[in-house]
Amino acid sequence: MYEPIRTKSVHTPAADAGFPHRTREEELDIQLAGHLSALLAVTDELGLGATGDRIAAQVARLRGTPPARHAGRTDAPVAALHRRAHDLAGRVLVVAASRADTAVAILAAEAMDAHTAALAAPQSATTLVGAH
Repeated sequence: MYEPIRTKSVHTPAADAGFPHRTREEELDIQLAGHLSALLAVTDELGLGATGDRIAAQVARLRGTPPARHAGRTDAPVAALHRRAHDLAGRVLVVAASRADTAVAILAAEAMDAHTAALAAPQSATTLVGAH
C-alpha cells in the first residue's frame, strides 16, 4: 500500500558528516580566549604592562601560542577604555565561571575591581590597574 522510504531523512544527522565537531569545553575555550584577547588589547592600550602580561599568559595557555600584543596607547579617552575593559572582564568572568577556570575567573574579577576603581578615581587610574 505504501512505498518504502528510499533515502535517509535530512533531519537525521549522519555519524560521519564530514565536518569536525567540537565539545562544549572546546567551544568555551575558544570563546574565553577571544574575550581575553579583546581584554588584552584594551589593557595594552591603557599601557598596563604587568596586567597585560598576566592576561597574555592565560591566552597562550588556552590557544597554545602567545597572542599578538598592541603596540601602545591610543588617543581614545581613558575613561572609555576603562569602561570597555570592565565590560570585557565581566564577559571573561562569565565564561571562566561556566568552564570552572578559577585562575582566569580570579584574574577577571581583579580586573573588574581595578577598572571600577580607576573610573571612580580618574586621576590615579593607571596606578590602580597596574598594581595587580
